[in-house]
Amino acid sequence: MKSQLEETLKKVHAGTLSPEEALKKLKDYPYQDLGFAKIDHHRELRKGFPEIVYGLGKTDAQILKISREIVKKGSSLLVTRVEAATYAKIRKSVPKASYNPQGKIVFLKQNSAAPGKGLIIVLTAGTSDIPVAEEAAVTCDVLGNQVERIYDAGVAGLHRLLGEYHRIRQARVIIAVAGMEGALPSVVAGLVAVPVIAVPTSVGYGASFKGVAALLAMLNSCPGGVGVVNIDNGFGAACLASLINHL
Repeated sequence: MKSQLEETLKKVHAGTLSPEEALKKLKDYPYQDLGFAKIDHHRELRKGFPEIVYGLGKTDAQILKISREIVKKGSSLLVTRVEAATYAKIRKSVPKASYNPQGKIVFLKQNSAAPGKGLIIVLTAGTSDIPVAEEAAVTCDVLGNQVERIYDAGVAGLHRLLGEYHRIRQARVIIAVAGMEGALPSVVAGLVAVPVIAVPTSVGYGASFKGVAALLAMLNSCPGGVGVVNIDNGFGAACLASLINHL
């Protein structure tokens, strides 16, 4: 969006594009009203990344229309919480789009985002936390960050976490994803001097209350430097991590 705006303004300045023609090009700026949705094309210019589509609760037809318009404007595409059947429909209109089945996320990088300054590590306590972690990892990647994954390194076997310490300490930001009692972010924050973004997941037995137990544990973390997002919100953790990594 930023490059398109610059190109349009330069053409008007050079006299190769009339103000009337420029106005037509900018008619959907800052947002495009589809009736059922208002696509915020200005967001990429304002925040550094385009509008991301939350797929859950939207019809396939709505997701397809929104996706087509985002891609048409030259922005990268990211659609979270969608099933493979929806992706198959998106791919017919956006053939270059890819799909991460574990994270249930559709993505297409149309342009290179500004690179982050360091490494983001996405860390999970258990294998069951991977779907949320994949949502975070793919989002971080699309937003221009170097990402590494370390999975199944929770407190049930601390030697697994310590065995990855040489990698963990290279990170500029860490996303720690855990269900059950949610202890992993606190342990990690006690070992590193970088921000730890804690993501509680809904993984666990009855008294985990679908992630509430992990959420409360993370909010009560003893070591400093821990920020907490909502239950299963890998996308939110990635956005925060990316902002930190671009500062």
